[in-house]
Amino acid sequence: MGTEEHLMVPIKKLKAFSRKVFMHFGVNEQDAGVASDVLATADLRGIDSHGVARLITYHDMLELGRINPEPEITITRESASTATVDGDNGLGLVVGPKANAMAISKAREAGSGWVSVCNTNHFGAAGHYVLEALEHDMIGWAMTNSTKLVAPLWGAERMLGTNPIAIGFPGLEQPPIVIDMASCAAAYGKVEIAIRKQEQVPHGWIIDKDGHQTVDPQAMVDGGAILPLGSMRDQGGHKGYCLAVMVDVLSCVLSGANWGPFAPPFALRQEIPGRSVGRGIGHFFGAMRIDAFIDPDEFKRQIDEYIAVFRATKPEPGTDGPLIPGDPEREAEAERRENGVPVLLPVINDIRTVAEKTGLDPEF
Repeated sequence: MGTEEHLMVPIKKLKAFSRKVFMHFGVNEQDAGVASDVLATADLRGIDSHGVARLITYHDMLELGRINPEPEITITRESASTATVDGDNGLGLVVGPKANAMAISKAREAGSGWVSVCNTNHFGAAGHYVLEALEHDMIGWAMTNSTKLVAPLWGAERMLGTNPIAIGFPGLEQPPIVIDMASCAAAYGKVEIAIRKQEQVPHGWIIDKDGHQTVDPQAMVDGGAILPLGSMRDQGGHKGYCLAVMVDVLSCVLSGANWGPFAPPFALRQEIPGRSVGRGIGHFFGAMRIDAFIDPDEFKRQIDEYIAVFRATKPEPGTDGPLIPGDPEREAEAERRENGVPVLLPVINDIRTVAEKTGLDPEF
């Protein structure tokens, strides 16, 4: 049986500790604040696998010098609406927001902006970046590759990252539609959380080292792999596989980053690829100014109606009816801003480890 034991922590305290940890390793105050904001977005919105639970890995990578705390982020190629950015092996939590801001700035001037990034690291939850575009009344896109964890369709070994995709559309009176998903059956962080809770995962998420489906998350960690979104061929696994390839090409081949099985690891226990085909991992950001296509208020009114029509769908028996993409995250954020973030005790133990190694006080 799993355990749900956790500690409720105000988001301000989580952000403050994360910020201090990044500054401890030489990240400047402003960038450390940005990085802690990205983690806080995940924790607030219920994406627990990409929030403070990742802090110990950032700590370990910085401690070993595998992430550059003071990168010189450069533009290597640029047009009015596009750019390629070299992140100088900096924190993805810092490189990502700067590249995303560049896409938004280009969209403001050219109608749309597209930025591909190489030589970077894990950038947190993809949804954070589209929320930033929505603040500027734009449609936002974000995607990234990651360390190999996912088997291609009909493959029995890790070859692709979880390769998430996010896009957001603003409404007028209604909250925005925010789509944020991995291109595999489940994000690796959810497998980690299942291990921490001592729980099984749903059938169709993972395979073991021999290529057989399993519900034991440890079997995936011990040489297994995550399946593509859709799982098997007859359940649509080819679609998740194709989405992952798309993310790899836009984030990596287009920018000069390492794609597929050559992406460098983010966790210390993960295998280091035998060779490199680029620099670091890659991200891809997009921003689209709505008035470059249609009157913004008309677009937003249609989004409002779209939401209303789908909310009025006849519900499946035993349910309240269809969710709108972004509903669970909004509900989690409202709850957690008021009552704090439920941090699992194994994550609390990781935070204690970071505190002991850095001499910093979490104050919670």
